[in-house]
Amino acid sequence: MNNRLKSIATWIDDNILIILAGFLLAFIPLYPKIPLWSPIEQYIVRVRLEDLAIGTAVLVWFIQLLRKKVRFVSAMLWMVVAYAIVGLVSTLVAIFVIKTIPLQPLHVGKTLLHYFRYLEYFSLFFILYGSIKKRSQLVLAVSIFALTVLAISVYGYGQRYFYWPVYSTMNREFSKGIVLYLTQYARVQSTFAGHYDMAAYLVVALPLLLAVAYRVRRRLLSTLLHIVFWIGTWLLILSASRTPFAAFVAGVLIVIFATMLTRPTLKQKAWFLISRTVVFVVMSSLLFYYFGADLTERLSHVINSQPALKSVVDSLSNQRKAIISDETLAMLPLSPEQLHERLPKGEPPSGGISTDDVAAAAAATADVASQVDQPPSPARPTSQPSPTPSPKPQLPAGVYEDIPDEVVVASVSAEGEVIYTTISKPRVYSKCALEQELSLCIRQETLWPRAIEGFLTNPLTGSGYATLTKEGVDQFTEADSTDNNFLRTLGETGLLGFITFYGCVGIVLYMAVRNLRDDDYLVSALSIGLLGGSIGLLLNAIYIDVFAASKVAETYWALAGLFLGYLAVRDHNVSTANNTIIPHTPPILKLNKKVTRHVKAKSKKTTRA
Repeated sequence: MNNRLKSIATWIDDNILIILAGFLLAFIPLYPKIPLWSPIEQYIVRVRLEDLAIGTAVLVWFIQLLRKKVRFVSAMLWMVVAYAIVGLVSTLVAIFVIKTIPLQPLHVGKTLLHYFRYLEYFSLFFILYGSIKKRSQLVLAVSIFALTVLAISVYGYGQRYFYWPVYSTMNREFSKGIVLYLTQYARVQSTFAGHYDMAAYLVVALPLLLAVAYRVRRRLLSTLLHIVFWIGTWLLILSASRTPFAAFVAGVLIVIFATMLTRPTLKQKAWFLISRTVVFVVMSSLLFYYFGADLTERLSHVINSQPALKSVVDSLSNQRKAIISDETLAMLPLSPEQLHERLPKGEPPSGGISTDDVAAAAAATADVASQVDQPPSPARPTSQPSPTPSPKPQLPAGVYEDIPDEVVVASVSAEGEVIYTTISKPRVYSKCALEQELSLCIRQETLWPRAIEGFLTNPLTGSGYATLTKEGVDQFTEADSTDNNFLRTLGETGLLGFITFYGCVGIVLYMAVRNLRDDDYLVSALSIGLLGGSIGLLLNAIYIDVFAASKVAETYWALAGLFLGYLAVRDHNVSTANNTIIPHTPPILKLNKKVTRHVKAKSKKTTRA
């Protein structure tokens, strides 16, 4: 009995990290954004169960490191350490030198919260890197990852058609864990904080699954992976996220092209490139036809406002029509409306709060505030009828309701303290917003210039974490976003932070390109998938802070650790085998061993026959 318990304990000790790694690979994206507590009550970021799970895994990893059961040699280590040092220096400089962060617990606490969140994201790389000891564990991790993508898609379907719970962090009230449900035209976000985060996750996940599906040798497994890929693509289209979808297409095309390079002959290369591209175009067109109305409308807003982009899209559209025409789509047995009617659906929960209810309540509150928060007037009220209301202002494309703007106003108290209050004012749209698109113009006119200003304040180490959204040094914002991860990194941590942070991504890309044609099909597939997913994520980072989104960043660094960890183990094993000193064997013993092997092989053949 004691021997049995000892063997179980030994097995757990040897495999505890891969168990935790597999758990985190599934748990992080699958567990909704349900908060446990708020480290800073006024802020949108909250501690969740995934943070405790990661903390536990880091503790186990550190113990195993002290016991020398984890290998820790990687170029990524020094790049992450360099980034951690730059981030700390940036914070200290922002507090004590350029003073963009007030020396107050609230402001310093928010900055340190962001700093340690980035280190938490990187910790997933080292946990996965140290957990892989053999190829079978790599296969297990990839299998868990594929099942996780499938589970996310199933929950997205339930959220869209069966009103399964939505947990969002789109504002501070939502981030407290309010349970919502989606209405007919709301965008699916599955288990993520928002539809952009879910789409960014799929930009990383789907190219990797497709690459494995292309390279795996067992046809059944390849078919199953293709099914998961297309279900995930359906979910991405349902999110109606334009930039992630464009990044996804780029990632898939990279996967197709890179996989083509692994084919031995020119004929096989040409056949693979043409056939896989046609399949991707046809399947994507079908999914767009049935489920992409919202995404098509949102894409058209951007395309129609950019003549150069419109000409490119028209050219691509003509190529698509050469493969599958609009007339062919119209001849399909079911129309989109008929298909939607036949899909299994549920009923909205009684007493539940929908996303539309929340938006309506916010609009009503803003409307009341705009009527109440009026300055006093010296004129005496009269009983005369009110003047005819002015016509509704022109709204930008994609905006359907004129909701007053919440403006932060600074005032000075009698004690000389700066006080910030929020008031409602009529929303005024810029010429850019009316002519092009609101979200693009918010970035171009507000968010991106502030990030550039933060960079120019201190080009080497930036203006510090969580300082780019503020209108004044003393202002405390409940959320921070730049909607361009490159500008955010430059603005917060300067050139040094930019080089060290994206240097980590560069290491992943370098190792992926280096192993594209590896003899091991799984290594080759992971190389191709990570190459496509990384480039897709970098393209996505132009418009969204993807490396600051917890589920996306943690998953990306986990996959990078999985890939580089297995390469390190394999290279170590090969090096050990090559350096093994084989003692001198007399010729007669060598002959006897050859004869013995020959007899055993012949015996096995006879037995099989």
